[in-house]
Amino acid sequence: MARMVETVVGPVAADQLGKTLIHEHFLFGYPGFQGDVTHGPFRENEALCVAIEVVEKMKRHGIQTVVDPTPNDCGRNPAFLRRVAEETGLNIICATGYYYQGEGAPPYFKFRQLLGTAEDDIYGMFMTELTEGIADTGIKAGVIKLASSKGRITEYEKLFFRAAARAQKETGAVIITHTQEGTMGPEQAAYLLEHGADPKKIVIGHMCGNTDLDYHRQTLAYGVYIAFDRFGIQGMVGAPMDEERVRTLLALLRDGYAHQIMLSHDTVNLWLGRPFALPEPFAEMMKNWHVEHLFVNILPILKKEGIRDEELEQMFVRNPAALFSA
Repeated sequence: MARMVETVVGPVAADQLGKTLIHEHFLFGYPGFQGDVTHGPFRENEALCVAIEVVEKMKRHGIQTVVDPTPNDCGRNPAFLRRVAEETGLNIICATGYYYQGEGAPPYFKFRQLLGTAEDDIYGMFMTELTEGIADTGIKAGVIKLASSKGRITEYEKLFFRAAARAQKETGAVIITHTQEGTMGPEQAAYLLEHGADPKKIVIGHMCGNTDLDYHRQTLAYGVYIAFDRFGIQGMVGAPMDEERVRTLLALLRDGYAHQIMLSHDTVNLWLGRPFALPEPFAEMMKNWHVEHLFVNILPILKKEGIRDEELEQMFVRNPAALFSA
């Protein structure tokens, strides 16, 4: 019998997830947006219209499932995701977890760290949201989201890594990570495995922020999956240009790593808080940061370079199914 995966509308068999984007955000807000009330309240119906339009674009390319790993402290909204899923039929998997120290909301658990309870508190939060549900929604998290800082995993972040490994051992939950500016991929994998996590249920995220093939091979050697999941993000947050990402990805695929790679964009389709516009030259560099970019612009390049449909299916379909089946 196939292992079941928790989506925002209930469990789905892992082998029925179909073509999957492993890392996209329908909503996201940097901590503090809640206090900027001058722009008015969250307009859920307007946001729903935006989300439905985004899903329609995904479906043009056969997408059936999206993992939305928005952290708890960055505006995660499982009830809204359920509305999107009910309106569109898309499988949406939401997360339990917190963002990295520099851009997340660390004061609460840092205070509990002073009390000596933080790690157990985080573990308890993970377990409750994975097995019972998030708040009063009845929606269970389907993945644990972790994140680390540029060049290090801070002591605060390690609390979450250790608690996640512990929760994974008890629930079999998938772990999806954020790496900052092309650093700490191998270190994240090593630290999770050191604390008993299963490499077959780990995705080290944003690995396309680094173009050093040795960095990728060191991470892949732990048996984890890696995600090239920021296509379209260029010239910001330490991100390389897509041309560099493609060269790195092609080298790894030619080395036979298709069975350990997944693809996505890490789009934010609606920002929580005050609206903004990117200044030039960033706006021009980021013009392809949307949910069709992979399919319209990147996959044709991969195919022209000899990447077969079978390898693309491995990354979009078989790998996600295996990840959630392990």
